[in-house]
Amino acid sequence: MSEAKHIREYSLQELKEYFESIGDKKFRAMQAYEWLWKKNARSFNDMSNLSLDLRKKLADEFDMQAISVDATQHSSDGTLKSRFKTYDGHLIEGVLIPTENRNTACVSSQIGCSLTCKFCATGRMERKRNLRFDEIYDQVAILNEQSESVYNKKLTNIVYMGMGEPLLNYKNVLKSIDRITASDSMAMSPKRITVSTAGVAKMIKQLGDDQVRFNLALSLHAPTDKKRNEIMPINETNTIDLLIEALNYFYDKTKNDITLEYILFRGKNDSLQDADDLIKIYRQIPTHLINVIEYNPIGGVDFEKPTEEGTQLFTDHLAKHRVNVRVRRSRGKDIDAACGQLANKDKSTA
Repeated sequence: MSEAKHIREYSLQELKEYFESIGDKKFRAMQAYEWLWKKNARSFNDMSNLSLDLRKKLADEFDMQAISVDATQHSSDGTLKSRFKTYDGHLIEGVLIPTENRNTACVSSQIGCSLTCKFCATGRMERKRNLRFDEIYDQVAILNEQSESVYNKKLTNIVYMGMGEPLLNYKNVLKSIDRITASDSMAMSPKRITVSTAGVAKMIKQLGDDQVRFNLALSLHAPTDKKRNEIMPINETNTIDLLIEALNYFYDKTKNDITLEYILFRGKNDSLQDADDLIKIYRQIPTHLINVIEYNPIGGVDFEKPTEEGTQLFTDHLAKHRVNVRVRRSRGKDIDAACGQLANKDKSTA
């Protein structure tokens, strides 16, 4: 028996051709397509307006390989973290972050990560594989269902800030965004989607060449190459100067928003000299915002968060020099759902 074909790789036209080939009506293709991308079916049995015989035939000829919710944790601040299981048994995590004005889905792009950033729990995990575009899409669809069920509100924003480096899974990330923004799917505005990167200069330029419409965030976290090399090994081949050049190229091509992400580490990157060095970078990039992020401890590493006074001193210094700066308070810390904490820890409730 030949290996089953992955149905979510098929376009609507290809599905029409398939249904014609088995002597069925073209409109069946539209029904199946709507189940896949609007009604978010995760099995052929879900496709209730198709006959049982047709559903069985589809299940025999195709696979769907949708992800499933393995467990969900609820934070005291309203954040929900879900552990998802892939068809081949791997675990990934996604987070629903509700606030007064928006409900944001934070999704993963890889199983594990290869970048070994020193402050990140995911960076300690071996990268098993890239997620397929539909596995990324599934996370968004499930988190949207949770948002509607728990908060009576659809997702308003999506950030690719979960497990993995999105730009090292370039094609699947872009294809997932195409599906999320498609009119025959979730129809999310690309302006409400942000892809975060640790800094892959070549692929940042590729985003510009591909004229993407979503926003970009750079996880900078240190204002000099010397300091960044110590905590983010990727900087050794993607230096700050290369990233500045790439971000300017991206902006020239797309005019999309660029945000700089900067986690404060006590005694390592939080001095006024560090702030001055960060200001120099800010002035070389058409960025609209620096997000200063509080560090979330992961254990076993020599990092501490600054005092509130230290954070205030740092951000006040930036603001005094006309930098648009915002302190991003971490959500879901009590369930290890905050920035840098995603590592499939088993503290879950079904």
